[in-house]
Amino acid sequence: MAEATYAPGLEGVPVTHSGISHIDGSIGLLEYRGYAIGMLAEHSSYEETALLLLDGELPPAAALTSFDAGLRAHRRVKYNIRELMKYMPVTGHPMDMLHCAVASLGMFYPQQELSDAERENVPHLDAMAMRIIARIPTIVAMWEQMRYGNDPIPPHPDLGHAANFLYMLSGQEPDPELARILDICLILHAEHTINASTFAVLVSSSTLTNPYHVIAGAIGALAGPLHGGANQKVVEMLTEIGSVERVPGYLDEKLARKEKIWGFGHRVYKTRDPRAGILKGLMERLAARSGLKHTRLFEVAQAVELAAGERLASKGIHANVDFYSGVLYHEMGIKADLFTPIFAMARSAGWLAHWREQLANNRIFRPTQVYVGQHGNTYVPLTERG
Repeated sequence: MAEATYAPGLEGVPVTHSGISHIDGSIGLLEYRGYAIGMLAEHSSYEETALLLLDGELPPAAALTSFDAGLRAHRRVKYNIRELMKYMPVTGHPMDMLHCAVASLGMFYPQQELSDAERENVPHLDAMAMRIIARIPTIVAMWEQMRYGNDPIPPHPDLGHAANFLYMLSGQEPDPELARILDICLILHAEHTINASTFAVLVSSSTLTNPYHVIAGAIGALAGPLHGGANQKVVEMLTEIGSVERVPGYLDEKLARKEKIWGFGHRVYKTRDPRAGILKGLMERLAARSGLKHTRLFEVAQAVELAAGERLASKGIHANVDFYSGVLYHEMGIKADLFTPIFAMARSAGWLAHWREQLANNRIFRPTQVYVGQHGNTYVPLTERG
């Protein structure tokens, strides 16, 4: 029997056929269902983009209205979830809380094993996906209040997906411009082919477990600093640098030690991540509008991007989506440990699109390995082991 080819991290190994999103890393192209990400960021909403990812085409007005109404109707979670959250340590990271709370949803909104008929029932799958997308922002916003001893702020039925989340964080109806900026951020983070968390979705989905388990597993994968946690690391790095003057020395020191520059480089893109440019534009838009044009963090970020480009661009290493998303959320007044939960809020649409796609042509994942251990050992009784 021929030895299996070993590809660490499955890099470059196709694991599925998919029509959900496409990346051409050589030219910095990202498409959702054939639509360029810049086009969707300019013209679409998160609600419309989520439905595009789930159903495969831009929805007619009636379908989008129905989906939006469903999201608003299912934002609330059962009081049992709130009671469960009360006993979680307030010092824990919000991603740990989110992982636990989403997994528990499956007990309070039970979904048994998906039968063949249920896997072919598109409205049924749509409804399950819509409820999960609706409830993740609620859980994140509830935790932001509860960890400081406050009662959660109920969802606002008259606000859209992004605006309602901002409202639940503060209790104040957000400026429409800020709500639109967050809406675009959610679009940019909604999907990105077969990354680590999406691969976790495929593996879990292939066992026919319920979607709450699927999404909880994806949240666990996203929590790692090499995946969704990187934008929080970016803000920590920029805060550590502290000033524009310190940027060159800081980068040279990091590179000399072969340490990671957070927010730079990507396994797929060999040119600039197209989402990074859009996010920088949003940051400039926010800065010009709110008088933040010369905030230290934004100034340091721009200096880091320039200096890193001089040192790394020739190697195909550029700013990625995490670099400016962290800065943008920080300047919007969002706490750093909420950055990755917001990523999960957005990515839930892409994860659930892949869940549905996997179910449509399912085969359980069972990869192999290259064994490097011993053979033929003889058991030695405990009394004879020294």
